[in-house]
Formats: sequence, C-alpha cells, structure tokens
Amino acid sequence: MTTTAFIFPGQGGQFAGQGKSWADRNASVRELFRLADDVTQRPVSRLCFEGPLEELSLTVNLQPAVLAVSLAGALLHLESGLVPSYAAGHSLGEFGALCLAGVLTEAETFSLVAKRAALMQKAAMQSPGVMAAILNLSDEALAGACELARAEGTVVMANFNTPGQTVISGTARAVAAAVRHAQALGGRAVSLPVSGAFHSPLMGECAALFADELGEMDFKPPKFPVVPNALGTPVSDPDDLKRLLSEQMTSPVLWFRSVKSLEAAGVDTWAECWPRPYLGSMVKKCLDPGRHASLTCPAR
Repeated sequence: MTTTAFIFPGQGGQFAGQGKSWADRNASVRELFRLADDVTQRPVSRLCFEGPLEELSLTVNLQPAVLAVSLAGALLHLESGLVPSYAAGHSLGEFGALCLAGVLTEAETFSLVAKRAALMQKAAMQSPGVMAAILNLSDEALAGACELARAEGTVVMANFNTPGQTVISGTARAVAAAVRHAQALGGRAVSLPVSGAFHSPLMGECAALFADELGEMDFKPPKFPVVPNALGTPVSDPDDLKRLLSEQMTSPVLWFRSVKSLEAAGVDTWAECWPRPYLGSMVKKCLDPGRHASLTCPAR
C-alpha cells in the first residue's frame, strides 16, 4: 500500500501555455480556471494559456495563475486514482495544499491568494529587494556570510530547499555582499527571477495586513495533515494552520525539513501538482540515498 503526498509548487516554474492542454480535454479543469478568473477578476486563464510570460510573471498575476494550474494538477491526480495522505506546498504552494485538504474552499483560496499577491507586489515596489540561491555551501557557512553582509542592509536565509541549496533574501546591496562572501567560501550563486525579498523582514508590513485578512477566514479541520512551510512537520489543527500561514510571509520556507518529515511518516509516492517536474528534483535531493520513491506529474 502506498502513502502519497500531494506537493504544490510556488513561483519560479511558470511558462506560457501552462495548464492549457489539461483545460482543452477536461471540463472540470476548465471550470476551475473560470472560477479563478471570476474570483480574482484577473485574466488568469488567458495568461496561463497564452502568456505573454512577462505579464504572467508579475506577482499579482502569477500567484493566482500558479494556484489555478496546481489545483488543476491535483484534480487530475485525484481522477487518476491517487489518494492523498498528506499535502505540502512550497511557499505559495501551501495554499494549494490547504485547499486540497478542505481547509479552505477553492473560491476562498483564490480570493486569499489574489489579496496576498497584490500585497506582496506593493511591498516589493515600496521596499525593493532580491533573492539568490546559494549552492554547494553549508547552512552554517552561509549563515556566517549573511551575518557579515548585514552591514549593507537586510539579508536572511529564506528557503531551505535541499542540502546544498539555500535561498537568501533581502536588500540588493546586502544580498550582493552575502553572495560575495559565499563565493569566497566556495559557494555558487544564482539570481532568482522574483520581484521582491520574499520570506524576509522586508515583507513585514504586508504580512501584518495579510494576517488581518486571514483573521476573517474560517479554517476547517483538514481531511489529512498539511505540512506548513514555517514548521516543516505535519499539522492537523486548523488554528495552528492559520497561525503558521500568517507567519509564512516573513519566515523561511523549511522545504528540506518538510520532505524529511514526510519521508519519516512513510511517504513513498510524491504527486507533483504541476505539468512539468519541478519540485520533484528537490524532493529527490532531500530523500535518503537508495530510498524508493515514486514521483509523478499528471499526464500533459
């Protein structure tokens, strides 16, 4: 008997045409995209299916677009017979996981994500920042590099993705300084195509505003445990899920810990809710060597 975790991506893997082939052949997927358009009052389906990529990649458009495609992917996994025992999402993907688990309805989730996206885009314009992935460097060494760089401004370790891949986030000067220190220690840096310093203190004001939005929401008990980014272990209490989601904008994404906790829980099938393998490569790098794992995306 398999134990399956549905995993939902965040920003970064978008492409023009995402979800179009699914919508072309599946009426339930088309209805999901219509709901996304109606609730968000944005052209989510057009941007997903046609682009242009530059417009799709704007935070205010991209977050509801990624949510729509990932929920469509989850729907197709369910139709194929996969049954989730757990759900987890990377950053924005946590909303898809909560929706799948029944904590929020689809309409509630689209509404929340549209508000989150607008707040984050505004915050990125008011407090500009950048993010960079640091490869081949221990977290301890990277923490030291960030400490040295804080003379230039704000910089924090924002995404703990895999052993040897951690994302830093902050002001441009401070991140550049941290990159220089990391490179001097043997690390390699890759700039990320994002519009702000997500999962950092620079998101503090919009996080407080989003917490007010969350406070109005009724979180229902999940049908199965969800792994919040801010904790990295499965949670079933709806009040805890709401609190941890409120903390998510300024706290690091503990993806490595999330995967390891699901591995320890016996997960052996990872159902990625995206048209192309994206999170799966990170999952493979997190699992114990030799660990049997099935990673699957819905058929395109």
